[in-house]
Amino acid sequence: MTTKKKQQYRIRNWQQYNKALVRRGSLTLWVEERALGLWLNHDHPARRGRRCTYTDVAITCALTLSSVYGLPLRSTQGLVRSLLRLLGADLLPTPHYSTLSRRAASLDVELPRSNKGPLHLAVDSTGIKLYGEGEWKVRLHGIEKRRTWRKLHLCIDHRTHEVVSLAMTDKYVLDRRALPRLLSEVEGEVAEFLGDGAYDFQDCYRAIHERGARAVIPLKKRARVTCKAFAQGPACKHRAARRLLVRYQAG
Repeated sequence: MTTKKKQQYRIRNWQQYNKALVRRGSLTLWVEERALGLWLNHDHPARRGRRCTYTDVAITCALTLSSVYGLPLRSTQGLVRSLLRLLGADLLPTPHYSTLSRRAASLDVELPRSNKGPLHLAVDSTGIKLYGEGEWKVRLHGIEKRRTWRKLHLCIDHRTHEVVSLAMTDKYVLDRRALPRLLSEVEGEVAEFLGDGAYDFQDCYRAIHERGARAVIPLKKRARVTCKAFAQGPACKHRAARRLLVRYQAG
């Protein structure tokens, strides 16, 4: 038996390759002037007491830098101080690392959607194992037969790969039971719904039809049209019509 030799990639354009490595380490940081204007809080407090010194915009900017560059809060305080000095805004104070830690617990962050049009949803679920035992106990006494699982139901816009809604349920909850809850948390217009055969049920089609979306779900192998399906609403009619077409094409 002969093994195929792995092809090696040889770099020949060393000049362009070196320039690309140099550009990889370049840093460009753009700070909006609106963020500097809204750095300090001038609003009157709603309750009795001292008002917050920094606005949510200032705390969000600092925590964003901490998340992007993987910095602890103390290093984030030093980075923000250096950026304010480079921007010529030395008069603006720097949030203390304890302030960042305290305000991060109650900070309300709204992520903007990259897609402004109708949503094209893809829904599925996956299992999550809960580790309640330590590794040392498993190594000494072995793994117990009883394991604890949870199901994570995800609703994703497959065009932008953004998670639109999610739900954590018990492992015995079926996918079709969790679908109405997922769709109720989706904001905006839904144009298309993609799912596997676990969502090929009347309740799922009814919930999808209420959102005005088009269902793209594979039918079961032994799908049949029932007379009751035509009397239970447009969603069931659409499902029965598709099944009838499949049976007609199958001959």
